[in-house]
Amino acid sequence: MAKVIGSVVSTSKDSRLVSTKLLIVQRITEKLIPQGDVEIAVDSVGAGAGEIVIVSKGSSARNILDKHDAPIDAAIVGIVDTVEVNI
Repeated sequence: MAKVIGSVVSTSKDSRLVSTKLLIVQRITEKLIPQGDVEIAVDSVGAGAGEIVIVSKGSSARNILDKHDAPIDAAIVGIVDTVEVNI
C-alpha cells in the first residue's frame, strides 16, 4: 500500500507516457506508517492526493495499462476504502 502525496507534471516525456497521470506515492505499512522510498507511479484508477492506494510493480504495472513496452515500473491499481489489521 502507499499514500498519494503529490503529482508530477511533465510536458516533455517518453512518447509512451503521453496521456498518463503521474502521482508521487509514499509506501506505508499496514498501520499506515510511512516506510521506504517515495516513488512515481502511473495512475490507472483516478486516485488523488491523500488517498491510500494499491500499487503494482514491474511488468504487472505495464500490463495493467496495456503499455507493455512503456518505461513504467509502478502503477496505481486500486484505491483503498478501509484497512483492518488483526494482529
